[in-house]
Amino acid sequence: MTGTGTTPAPRIRVLIVDDQPLVRRGLSLILSPDPSFEVVGEAENGAQAVALARRLLPDVVVMDIRMPVLDGVGATGELAAAVPGCRVLALSTFDVDEYVVGALRAGAYGFLPKDSSPEDLSAAIRTVHAGEAVVAPRLLTRLISTYVRAPGGARPAPTGLGELTPREVEVWHLMATGLDNTAISRALDISLSTVKNYITSIFDKLAVRDRAQAVIAAYESGLVTARTTAGDPPGDRQTG
Repeated sequence: MTGTGTTPAPRIRVLIVDDQPLVRRGLSLILSPDPSFEVVGEAENGAQAVALARRLLPDVVVMDIRMPVLDGVGATGELAAAVPGCRVLALSTFDVDEYVVGALRAGAYGFLPKDSSPEDLSAAIRTVHAGEAVVAPRLLTRLISTYVRAPGGARPAPTGLGELTPREVEVWHLMATGLDNTAISRALDISLSTVKNYITSIFDKLAVRDRAQAVIAAYESGLVTARTTAGDPPGDRQTG
């Protein structure tokens, strides 16, 4: 049949991973009625998730963090290597959880608390599918300021740090202290598109994939610390 309308976008293929059957079924019931999603499978642990993902090739894996056999952190790392085309959205019962940062380091594209609304879950899956981090900026900075620590002192600066321009360092700092793109735009009196261009350049120079990894790098490099995460830039920051 022909028509003048546009072709519908392909459905987002979702694999649900949780060790609790009721949680898996609940997530499936939330997503299945939405025509933009296709739940292609369910797994009860990380090992099963990796095996299913290899076969089913989902776009997004909604991954519980704490599971038997292979936890969500280990499974995320294996998926990043074995099925790089799929993106992991990590789930946790706790807002602040060392496992969550572990999952982000392992390659997860975002984190969502299990008490999030169905609308937030759907939006998060779409965001992750688009290749963007889904962790709320201030939740992200709280997670990382709490759990990203370098034993025995600061870790080496990330690759490419010296290539950043002063303005890019400024944008990176504001991002790491919890500001979203709109707030950065207002703070620096620049357009939103300019902020996005700076962030793209920062990701490229630091060799990080997304906002989550950029913020982790900011903490590990010493650019920001737990004392500078209230959204206030350093005292000597220039905004011109």
